[in-house]
Amino acid sequence: MRVSAIVPAYNEGPRIAAVLDVVRQSRMVDEILVVDDGSDDDTAKVAAAHGAHVVRMDRNCGKGGAVARGIQSTPADVLLFLDADLVGLTVKHVENLLDPVLSDQADMTVGIFGDGRPATDLAQAITPWLSGQRAMRRSAFDGLDLGESGFGIEALLTRHAKEVGMRVVEVKLAQLTQVMKEEKLGPVKGAASRVKMYWDVLKTVVHWD
Repeated sequence: MRVSAIVPAYNEGPRIAAVLDVVRQSRMVDEILVVDDGSDDDTAKVAAAHGAHVVRMDRNCGKGGAVARGIQSTPADVLLFLDADLVGLTVKHVENLLDPVLSDQADMTVGIFGDGRPATDLAQAITPWLSGQRAMRRSAFDGLDLGESGFGIEALLTRHAKEVGMRVVEVKLAQLTQVMKEEKLGPVKGAASRVKMYWDVLKTVVHWD
């Protein structure tokens, strides 16, 4: 089965190379696709220089729209989703996410941070279904509209998996963390971005039975 790693990215020029350089080392991954979600920095240039095929969005459409565009841009059978701001990613993390799907032990894997740093570990311990690190069969997206989900995409995927009875396996990603919004944008803009993220999630969760 062909595997495509899809990395949605918005203004991640300073961080994305570290993620891509690790993914490139995995023999399980056939292609890396970065969806540049309307960035106004050098995200696209850095991604291309580090071995990714880059799809550029004309405007910022949000994470759900970027992921949807990535899925449309590859015929791969298995899709690996990784955030562009991960810190401490290893080839073992990548392959531990993929292996249960490739060996037909799962339809979806969900990566959970652990032993990284308290802030991100705690967030995923409380809400593991919000993790952006996942591997899935392409068929899992049949009939699913991601375009308007924004930061609520992970909640939408989790709900969909429950509704259709997917086999879901949680994978601990030891010593992996990510750069927080407040660290990227400063306390004020970072907090505003976090509020928007939670709002997108809430809009999805309120429809969750």
